[in-house]
Amino acid sequence: MTTQEGPSKRRQKVGLLLAPALAGLIYLIPFPNLPGNAHLLAAILTWVVVSWITEAIPLAITSLLGAAFCVAAGLGSVKAVFSAFAHPIIFLFIGSFFLAEAFVAHKVDQRFAVWLLSLKWVNAKPAGLFLAMGLATALLSMWISNTAAVAIMVPMALSILSTLRQGDMPLPYESGVMLLLAYGAAAGGIATMIGTPPNLIGVGLLAEQAGIELSFFEWFSIGFPLTCAMFLLVYGVLMWLHPPPHAFPALSGHIRTVGGEQGAWTRGQRNTCLALGLAVGCWIGPGLLAIVLGRDAEIVIFLNARFPKELVPIFAAGLLFVLPINFKAGEFTLTWAQAKNINWGTILLFGGGLVFGHLMVETGLAKIFGQGLVDVFGVQTLWSITAVAIGAALLLTEIASNTASASMLVPVVIAIAQAADVSPIPPTMGVCLAASLAFVLPVSTPPNAIVYGTGLVPIQHMLRAGILLDIIGAVLVWITLWLLCPLLGLV
Repeated sequence: MTTQEGPSKRRQKVGLLLAPALAGLIYLIPFPNLPGNAHLLAAILTWVVVSWITEAIPLAITSLLGAAFCVAAGLGSVKAVFSAFAHPIIFLFIGSFFLAEAFVAHKVDQRFAVWLLSLKWVNAKPAGLFLAMGLATALLSMWISNTAAVAIMVPMALSILSTLRQGDMPLPYESGVMLLLAYGAAAGGIATMIGTPPNLIGVGLLAEQAGIELSFFEWFSIGFPLTCAMFLLVYGVLMWLHPPPHAFPALSGHIRTVGGEQGAWTRGQRNTCLALGLAVGCWIGPGLLAIVLGRDAEIVIFLNARFPKELVPIFAAGLLFVLPINFKAGEFTLTWAQAKNINWGTILLFGGGLVFGHLMVETGLAKIFGQGLVDVFGVQTLWSITAVAIGAALLLTEIASNTASASMLVPVVIAIAQAADVSPIPPTMGVCLAASLAFVLPVSTPPNAIVYGTGLVPIQHMLRAGILLDIIGAVLVWITLWLLCPLLGLV
């Protein structure tokens, strides 16, 4: 315990001094090409990012203070800046957390964990368990939001790890399992057009700005092979950095004992699964109908307008407060006493990321940042523009949400590609795909924030694995686009 606390305290003290010092330096250095507001935001972002990395103060408080500094600096009114904390994606977060809380409260996660552990190919080796949990998350995130997939899988994984743990101290490979859930969700989300918001942003802006319609099949033909390759990369790197033990201690006997104690499915467990099943159906349904009937079909337009993905978990979670366990006794599937235990700090943390993403667009910092990269590297060819687009997305998505990053960069790369008279499809897809490979910071994506919130992932572990996967992942995205876009006639 002492050996872990020492470096943590030192890092915190360094951050308390370094963050304001670097922010002040950025503020004092003249940047002729930066407008005043963009310069102010760059200084504030420097303080925020350094504070996040060093954990100088709690990450959620850093987000709130960073937003407050933006208001004090005159970058927006308090209403405009803090409205990002009520962004629809925040409610996707909250609703998904409520569903996850019901999983824990009624021990549905343990039931599924026992079933997963009882499979022969999983039970045989620790590496099989590692692989099974990551694959489940990746497959879920192909069709539902990455946030929802991880929020569903984390309680199951925690239950499994608790079963395997000997004593009270977390095992070293538990960090690897948690990171595999977050990174596996990111890998799965890039497979389909509906897998993650940046994909839809890219497709929409291509149609709006370039008049190019990408089909579901065309995206899947590139996204799915990349998902397979990326998942294998993530699995291999995390197995190397956080190797599991060679064997589990008497796991089979323990699982049989726990399975025997579970008994029949309870009303609460069935209600929880019903709510989750309805949520998954509403998330997947519009996308499947769009494939069959077309995106312009009335029913598809109606469902997308009336039941957006952010609203679905709110309705599903609301069911948990209505579906009775014992109606006469006034007992329902979820109570507010249980629901209020969700990780509100993680929600504030991600809300801060949305604030800074919005302000980077509004002040022009994002556009200057993207155009500056192009000017520095002097790129003019299709694949050099694509490479810079991928790199810019990776850097930007670490300090802003992947949705905000795609919104900032896609219009820039489309304009650059059109000016260079090359196809905007590979650079646009490069931005969208790379925006999902944000592995370095907890605030980079909701899945990162969720697994960080478990307390099993020290920030150093996320930084170490994240930087390595970012670099290799960027190369993998570029190679995939370079190989497959010409084959599909997209250049």
